[in-house]
Amino acid sequence: MSRMSEAFRGEFYQKVDAKARVSIPAAFRRILESDDPASAEFPRARLYMVYGGKGRNFVECYSKRGADALAADIEAMELGSKDRTRAELNLISRSVMVELEPDGRIVLPAKVREKMGIAGEDLAQGGEAAFAGFTNRFRLYRREVYDAELALDDDDDTDPLTLVGRHKRSG
Repeated sequence: MSRMSEAFRGEFYQKVDAKARVSIPAAFRRILESDDPASAEFPRARLYMVYGGKGRNFVECYSKRGADALAADIEAMELGSKDRTRAELNLISRSVMVELEPDGRIVLPAKVREKMGIAGEDLAQGGEAAFAGFTNRFRLYRREVYDAELALDDDDDTDPLTLVGRHKRSG
């Protein structure tokens, strides 16, 4: 699997305006643009937003390269298997592609807003989104949901650096 030159890192908070627009953090925009060079058909970088998965309270976001890698991983699964069908339904069917506007904003699609729990009243009052980097993807949360999840972080006094390398992918 090819590695990207840069990873989605960090936490960012951005206002969601009354028209459901939100600015993609500049560091994330650079990766999206690098992973999806402009073409005649798609002059602007694309963002793939996965809103599937009943237990998820966030939207998983991929660059074009990341979405293609995810699709390839799913295609490598056994055709017709229960796991592949579930992955296809939740990660491919229940997703949407949006193009970044020239100013770096996107309009959050209705299904994405629904997954994040951002309703009409939230838009009128100016809700806030949390962007959380996860190396090859980032997650988009409603700010309050992200903050609550961080507060519940399972801190068992294990140094997170000791976890790295425990579960290397076979390759």
